[in-house]
Amino acid sequence: MQNHLSKLKQLADVAKTWRLGDLFTQNPKRAEQFTFTAEPLSLDLSKNFLQQDTLEYLIQLADELDIPNKISALFNKETVNLTENRQAMHWLLRAPADITTSPESDEVNKTLERMGQFVDAIHTGAWQSEQGNPIKDIVNLGVGGSDLGPKMCVHALKPFATGRTKVHFVSNIDGLDISNCLQHLDPQSTLFIITSKTFTTLETLNNAHAARAWLNSAGVTNFSKHFVAVSSAVDKAKAFGVAPQNIFPIWDWVGGRYSLWSAVGLSIMLSIGKENFLALLAGAHAMDKHFQQTNLETNLPFLLGALGVYYINGFHYNTHAIIPYDESLYFLPDYLQQLEMESNGKSIKVDGTETTYHTAPIIWGGVGTNTQHSFHQLLHQGNTICPTDFLLPLSNDHHLDDHHRHLVANCLAQSQALMLGKQYPEEEKHRRVAGNKPSTLIAYEKMSPKTLGALIALYEHKTYVQSLFWKINAFDQWGVELGKQLAKPISEALSNSASESSSAGTQMDPSTAFWVRRFQEINSLKR
Repeated sequence: MQNHLSKLKQLADVAKTWRLGDLFTQNPKRAEQFTFTAEPLSLDLSKNFLQQDTLEYLIQLADELDIPNKISALFNKETVNLTENRQAMHWLLRAPADITTSPESDEVNKTLERMGQFVDAIHTGAWQSEQGNPIKDIVNLGVGGSDLGPKMCVHALKPFATGRTKVHFVSNIDGLDISNCLQHLDPQSTLFIITSKTFTTLETLNNAHAARAWLNSAGVTNFSKHFVAVSSAVDKAKAFGVAPQNIFPIWDWVGGRYSLWSAVGLSIMLSIGKENFLALLAGAHAMDKHFQQTNLETNLPFLLGALGVYYINGFHYNTHAIIPYDESLYFLPDYLQQLEMESNGKSIKVDGTETTYHTAPIIWGGVGTNTQHSFHQLLHQGNTICPTDFLLPLSNDHHLDDHHRHLVANCLAQSQALMLGKQYPEEEKHRRVAGNKPSTLIAYEKMSPKTLGALIALYEHKTYVQSLFWKINAFDQWGVELGKQLAKPISEALSNSASESSSAGTQMDPSTAFWVRRFQEINSLKR
């Protein structure tokens, strides 16, 4: 990889002498040349530091790294999660039942059928609370992949919601999260989904116990009418009070941040109904086929991933902004933060050696014109260059045509301003915008379940492509575990008396011990 890094740096050094605007002057058809399509998405790379020979080198590098065969390995069910000795088969969750047969796909299809039956029972009123009331509110209790993906999809697809139930999300261990949610709900018509693969997740289990106490205080005693679970730990879910028939499986070959297509997406199906959920899966499956079968020259996930590697390792641009000009994608930047940074935030390669190069970028962003009034100032006049993805629906069903025209105009204007900038006389140099800053446009006709499915799968596969360039494992997250381990003894110390905490504090670093004592002092006043 070291030789390749040197070549990427050489390409970047040459590209830094270009003006993006001049590239369009030299080639007026540049937008057509560098726009690639996999329905329903179009990817416009023309405002990036790319020429045809740049793409050709990135493809050559991918061939030398055996990336095409490693893409095939993913879909051939090979063990690509090496540290945990697992496959990564999230793509199987959206493969149509009639094109694949295996024990795993049989389980997936059975679970999908069970999910549909459950949703029908909720929507028709056949499922009733302990007191015989229909369920009006669903609260998804999960964190990370058990929260971010489903929450993003439910918000994105609000126009497709059936209206039969309202779906809420609680993830934070901060008690305000669940308190704020429950204060407006009726215990006699609320159902909770506990989403935890191991049924040991601290945030989720604490919130589940708070939910059970809330139900109990309202006189609910038959918790099986108010809880379902998505977990592989059936016995633990049963011990909590979930009826066995109401426990949906999640398999070890599905990572949390890739799991919304599974029963983890039960809240999505409850919001938009089974047919729309199937359309979401179909959109993702279409992108899976494109990724698996299309040459790298026109392969959207590969092109998006390779471009990111070029910027990070050639230009040393280590942040990346996600800016949807689409209110429905309000939670997309949050979702992609986990997808990309948890997957590729690694410094150890699959062979056990340390990387000598940066891997995942810092992902951040916001929605539409809101961001123009917050951080675009930095993008335009700051000295940090941050490649940006703009996401844009070209039409909309809300019929507010003036709104949508202004939305599209602002998105295109921001992309244009980043590229061209504007010069002013010396006495007004404070107004100058340098321009020559790269951006990518991802366009689609309008948001729909199929479009959203394709978009999420595009970023999933982009993330995998980048992990192959960097020779890291995109499917583990060992760094997340350390904080969890350290929190346990600290939590125990916080629950002890001041004298006991002082003794325990000798095993902590001085800063942590100091704040444990401060916690004890403040809370002792409440007793």
